[in-house]
Amino acid sequence: MNLTGKKKRQASEVAIKYALLACACLTLLTTLGIILILLIEALQFFREIPVWDFLFGTTWTPLFSGSQQEFGVVPLIMGTLVTSAIAAVIALPLGLMAAIYLSEYAGSRAKSILKPILEILAGVPTIVYGFFALTFITPVLLKPIMNIGTFNGLSAGIAIGIMTLPLVVSLSEDAMSSVPRSLREAAYALGATRFETSVRVIVPAAISGIIASFILAISRAIGETMIVAIAAGQAPAGQSGASTGWWDITQSMQTMTGFIAYVFSSDIARGTTEFYSLFGVGLLLFVMTLVMNIASQWVTKRFREVYE
Repeated sequence: MNLTGKKKRQASEVAIKYALLACACLTLLTTLGIILILLIEALQFFREIPVWDFLFGTTWTPLFSGSQQEFGVVPLIMGTLVTSAIAAVIALPLGLMAAIYLSEYAGSRAKSILKPILEILAGVPTIVYGFFALTFITPVLLKPIMNIGTFNGLSAGIAIGIMTLPLVVSLSEDAMSSVPRSLREAAYALGATRFETSVRVIVPAAISGIIASFILAISRAIGETMIVAIAAGQAPAGQSGASTGWWDITQSMQTMTGFIAYVFSSDIARGTTEFYSLFGVGLLLFVMTLVMNIASQWVTKRFREVYE
């Protein structure tokens, strides 16, 4: 390579380096901008509503008027946690079992069929899952066997579980596939069956990736918006007329994201306490998902196994 060509190559490498650095800085600045906006707007809310009353109050009626207006976020938190728990009960065990099948049992033909199906599920817009819950899960699957409202937390949680299922399957299957073949062969040599090898050798060896997939799936469920906005209803948990408490999954159960979507679509006036309550809820939701992601990173580092 001549001197001119070498200089051109060095210049292009430098340009690529700074272009990538600019992209990384842009990502960082975007994140900082989001955090800054949330903090500034949420502070406007907490100037009028004490943080203690917000975090531990049990009545959420921000759109009421006068003395009936209360900003206790506990009903929204309970709605979010309950629907996420229902989703976890569905997505985590089914996802792990599907990942075990794909990693340890499925042949190349089965994988070529199942993988695209999972990718389709992952690519379905969440609003479609919301309509699926409202028009199929509730009236066709649930109403024939129980007394359930049109809008309820159970069908929303089931739909969220179906939505997060591909995330659990994909990440868990990748973690199990990365376990060295030598561990499988050693287990077979000791007389273990394929099932025993899967659950007693492969799953423990890939536990860091599996737990990380669980945490990320729950975090995704907590932050889901359109499914709960359509299928879960707009009455906070424990405050609908037919509800028997925060845990009544058969009735309307508004979540934190559902409240944000509902209020932003209404004609609420900017600068009011009701408007700033959106940012208070948004900041709390950001903190919850941030904690979940930090926990996922910690679990991955703490339980990761390194093989030669």
